[in-house]
Amino acid sequence: MPVRIKGQTFYRTLEVCKKAGISRSTLLRRFDDGTLPDTMHRDKNGWRLFNKADIEKVIFVIGAVNDEN
Repeated sequence: MPVRIKGQTFYRTLEVCKKAGISRSTLLRRFDDGTLPDTMHRDKNGWRLFNKADIEKVIFVIGAVNDEN
């Protein structure tokens, strides 16, 4: 379920994975290997939060990586 902070909508990791059609481990691997820059937004627990631009970037990069294989 999306989270609203200061009028902006953010999504959690699993929501982003569903939208991108990837697993959580794939997303985290892309952060670790530098394919994707880590998100700048975190909640009070330190969990990643993604806005729409972040999600679009994930979908684009994952698509580009898949096209290479």
